[in-house]
Amino acid sequence: MENIKIAYIGGGSKNWARVFMNDLALSDGLSGEIGLYDIDLESAYRNQKIGQIINSKPETRSKFDYKVYEELKDALKGADFVIISILPGTFNEMYSDVHEPEKYGILQSVGDTVGPGGVLRAMRTVPIYEEFAKKIEKCCPSAWVINLTNPMSICTKTLYDVFSNIKAFGCCHEVFHAQDFLCLVASDILGIPRPNRKEIYTDASGINHFTWIKEAYYKEYDLLALIPEFAKKYYEEGYYEGEDRFAFKTNTFAYGNKVKMDLFLKYGELAAAGDRHLVEFVNNKWYLGSKKEVIDWKFQLTTVDQRIEKQKEQIEESIAYANGSKEFELVNSNEEVVDIMKALMGEKILVTNVNYPNIGQVKYLPKSSIVETNCVFSSNSIKPIISKDLNPKTAELIARNCIHIDLLYDGIKARDLDTIYSAFAMHPLVENLSKDDCKKLFKSMVRNTRSYLDNYYELDKFLED
Repeated sequence: MENIKIAYIGGGSKNWARVFMNDLALSDGLSGEIGLYDIDLESAYRNQKIGQIINSKPETRSKFDYKVYEELKDALKGADFVIISILPGTFNEMYSDVHEPEKYGILQSVGDTVGPGGVLRAMRTVPIYEEFAKKIEKCCPSAWVINLTNPMSICTKTLYDVFSNIKAFGCCHEVFHAQDFLCLVASDILGIPRPNRKEIYTDASGINHFTWIKEAYYKEYDLLALIPEFAKKYYEEGYYEGEDRFAFKTNTFAYGNKVKMDLFLKYGELAAAGDRHLVEFVNNKWYLGSKKEVIDWKFQLTTVDQRIEKQKEQIEESIAYANGSKEFELVNSNEEVVDIMKALMGEKILVTNVNYPNIGQVKYLPKSSIVETNCVFSSNSIKPIISKDLNPKTAELIARNCIHIDLLYDGIKARDLDTIYSAFAMHPLVENLSKDDCKKLFKSMVRNTRSYLDNYYELDKFLED
């Protein structure tokens, strides 16, 4: 039985923490401590109770001692693994991130990675991650650090920039959805039982939420070659890869893969994220020109009000789990964090996609940028796999966004508002704004969230100019 300590930063999480605890419980051969740290102590203690309930279930195979820490340094001390899953700010800040740009005709379907919302979220998040990196270096420098927070690329880049010897990577499940889509395509076009996504091979490269698949195979079948026929059948009406193919009509987190099919027909390679993310990396007139166009493209704008309602439901569910009025059912999720951890402990070799500094695995992107590719995980080791070259048109599209992310990080690191604004203004979602409107939008978003920015940036002079 492997005895480990896991420090969970954001241990009051209303969703991810429960998924993680669930997957740990169903994994063989693990035990130890999970240190829950969160500025929301009440939620952390609630997750502690849920953890104790999980330990009491007969089907639980790995039991952990759940402890709540009020100081981050105590949670980190002696940790073998660190999980980071936080919400930088409140829904008030997110409301501005997502909805303030709508006053200028800029729609965002997610607003947490790139575009206006991604810039402001990064401005709030990077300073927090700088402190995380410093404390990890001091308290548990040998720990493996797994980031789950968006904006994924900038969060991971911050960790490495502050603590160069950190062992960190970012995990995102968006490529999994593309793999599920390919399994759907295989089943429909080949007339075979739908494969499991883990049965197919995909060569993926790019940046988080804008990773592209160059090759995909199931046994001897070239899956990308099947997409044109699938698109001919389902392009107009859409087809979600989940249980309900038309879920995008009622579920704001679902989509009809029409954007994915459209991009494939344009570029010949498969964009490997959900449509809601993909549309934010290209010109806003392509898919986000109006709310009617959004409906026509078979996805929805996830409003902050909807997120607030979803979190309310998650909190109510957590309370019910913690007090025993609702039974917590253990069911394997589709996530791979626990599998990666076990590979790093030497129990297996695992190949999967993660976000990691570019040391040459993506030739068309700058060195040290955070890129998403397949990596090999084994005993205390992560080795990126060199990805195949995408066609020049696709590579240019990705590179433009990668350069934007790196410029934004440089500005935030230097606390240089002019550089940050330059990154804001060059993003595809705002490139149709006039110079005056672009500056007004940025300043209004900064003002709306300045309570989370004043400690890090000299805002007065910039906002007055």
